[in-house]
Amino acid sequence: MSDAPDRDSGYVGDVQRVTWAGLVANVLLAILKFVGGILGSSQAIVADAVHTLSDSSTDVAILIGVRYWSMPPDEEHPHGHRRIETVVTSVIALALLLVGAGLLYNALTTLRDPDADPPGWIAFAAAAVSIATKEALYQWTAAVGKRLRSSALTANAWHHRSDALSSVPAALAVGGAALSPNWVFLDHVGAVVVSLFILQAAWSIGRPALGQLIDTGAPKQDRERIRRIALATDGVKHVHALRTRYVGHGLQVDLHIHVDGGMSVRAGHDISRRVKRQLLNEGPDILDVVVHLEPVDDGGSSTRGQPS
Repeated sequence: MSDAPDRDSGYVGDVQRVTWAGLVANVLLAILKFVGGILGSSQAIVADAVHTLSDSSTDVAILIGVRYWSMPPDEEHPHGHRRIETVVTSVIALALLLVGAGLLYNALTTLRDPDADPPGWIAFAAAAVSIATKEALYQWTAAVGKRLRSSALTANAWHHRSDALSSVPAALAVGGAALSPNWVFLDHVGAVVVSLFILQAAWSIGRPALGQLIDTGAPKQDRERIRRIALATDGVKHVHALRTRYVGHGLQVDLHIHVDGGMSVRAGHDISRRVKRQLLNEGPDILDVVVHLEPVDDGGSSTRGQPS
């Protein structure tokens, strides 16, 4: 596939629209939970408000970063700027990791601590509003991220969901404590479960992003698909030295093809152009292709040695 989403003038607008909505919602929810936690005497809701406020940092990172990673290639960045999106994705994964680790540490260290006065229902209402709002933001942001093939938006969507999940044990604790003071332990147990989920999400988001930063290639099935598409092109006798690497959401491909050594340079060039066009149209999220020509004699062997 081509890099059409980067050239589309609506791409930046779509990213900014959903991210601005998330940023405004995070600030308003943080204020709501601060007020609800203080008036309702709930330390869990106040702590959750801090978590919500921290989410706004990733929104700001995307709002700033999208202007740069969507820029076309230039003389200093001939491969484009898509790695900036990968860096932003890694930052979001790191933020999730820190939040998850902090929640887990706090839940484990306070598991046996006695709790303060039972919280009030206003704190429960603040948590309930947060859960509903953040889950809606997750669904919207995840859908836009999938449509635009944006790893940063997908990561930010999971940040929204992590906030919704972290509000669940707080809401359970407030509701349970209002019904029976003996049930406040649900806050700690639920926080442990939620923090483990957040850590798993951080790993799922961060691992592929780090792989892209160190030039990890495409998986085997995608490499085989690329090889089959190139071989199916008329005039290509063999494909070898196939290399791939991720740049943002897509792949850059470098491969060697063997063609008839007796054909003209023009004919060989036309074959390489067809290979490139077929890979861009039918390949697995391919952004660019570099095709190297190698001639073979009538017996089928390369004039430059055996293929690797």
